[in-house]
Amino acid sequence: MARGSRGLAAALVGMLAAVLALTSSAARAQVEVRMWTLLSGGDGARMQALVRDFNASQRDVRVVSTTLKWGEPFYTKLITASVAGAGPDVATVHLSRIVNLAGGGVLRPISAAEVNAAGVQGADYLPRQWTKSHYEGRLWAIPLDMHPLVLYYNKTLAGKAGLLDGQGRLKPIEGIDALTDAFRVATERTGRRGLTMESSQSSYAIWRLWLSMLAQQNVPVIEGGRFAYGAAGPATLARVATWFTSGYAQVGLDYPASTSQFMGGNAVFMLNGVWEVPEMVRATRSGTLGFDYGIAPLPRMYANASAWADSHAFAIPANADKPPSPAKVAAVLRFVAYVSKHSLAWAEGGHIPAYRPVEESPAARALMPNAMYAQAAHDVVYDPDGWYMGAAGPLEAIASKFLPAALYGYMTPEQAVRRFEDEAARLVKKRPPLY
Repeated sequence: MARGSRGLAAALVGMLAAVLALTSSAARAQVEVRMWTLLSGGDGARMQALVRDFNASQRDVRVVSTTLKWGEPFYTKLITASVAGAGPDVATVHLSRIVNLAGGGVLRPISAAEVNAAGVQGADYLPRQWTKSHYEGRLWAIPLDMHPLVLYYNKTLAGKAGLLDGQGRLKPIEGIDALTDAFRVATERTGRRGLTMESSQSSYAIWRLWLSMLAQQNVPVIEGGRFAYGAAGPATLARVATWFTSGYAQVGLDYPASTSQFMGGNAVFMLNGVWEVPEMVRATRSGTLGFDYGIAPLPRMYANASAWADSHAFAIPANADKPPSPAKVAAVLRFVAYVSKHSLAWAEGGHIPAYRPVEESPAARALMPNAMYAQAAHDVVYDPDGWYMGAAGPLEAIASKFLPAALYGYMTPEQAVRRFEDEAARLVKKRPPLY
């Protein structure tokens, strides 16, 4: 090889080594963000898609997501890991658990400067969800969505029962008597159940509906460290129990059985959360549903239209004596801001986005079937604040143990509420735990 060729080859080798060194350095500089999520099924797939899109959109941050079992197993592991300094860099949580997690020292607060540096700000989020993300004056999470309790209806059966207007939409239902009558008429005129909803023991559905109905009466569940609904508690449960004892709804159905009853065309109405929207859309597109459906906000049964809801949010675990570095926090919030700005894809899961520029966009407002119940965003109520409250929390577990008994007729509504109060009182009086 000529001397000039050898020199050129050496130069090329040197340049290649330099490029490889720079590439290796860039790879090492990339910040990895470990996320724990309780999102599974369709929600899990949508979140994984957002993670992939974010990772592909830039080279500075790489998010690695791990899915854990929904409910108390997830929160138990998150609490334990954060206390031990071994938790993830970010976690998806429910806003109904913020008092428990923030008050217990599990989460790290997020400053306004950190949020703004990520390219978003508090005013970009719906005020109810932004407020719920705070505890004792500090921000502990960035809200992603809200998922309220709504009323699904089978248009074919509802039309047969005379419950639709000229445009094929559900006629207005206002008042508890009107709703009860709609279930009665639907049952009598179609020969199917007027209503289906999860009602087995350990079901959370009755708690969510009961809380909604109390809020519609402007009656608090807990106030001043005690149960404050008085006579309205058992009276409200009694109204729900009537739907079952009268045969309008079938008692004892677990979650899969109740949704199958509606999807199979054997119930006119279904009370459930918006998380069933993807299944309705899928079945419609595949041609397996067998009927047209509609969705309406939870009817106004009393003084207002309050409807129970919860929200997914992103939170940063405190991780005990191993707090995240400023660079790690910035990387986490960069990802969170990306998801917020691209949450129209998340809305396809039935959720109402908490990020206002998306929620108020023409695309979101036109998204179906979400547009049918978009009004519910203005009327949502959450579990009362308390360390024992929230998704899969201990008070919900106690409520699901006793309240369904009134639907079965195993207990009177008064007995069911009293048993709930007796067992839950120890939680209400207990000092909040510091993990």
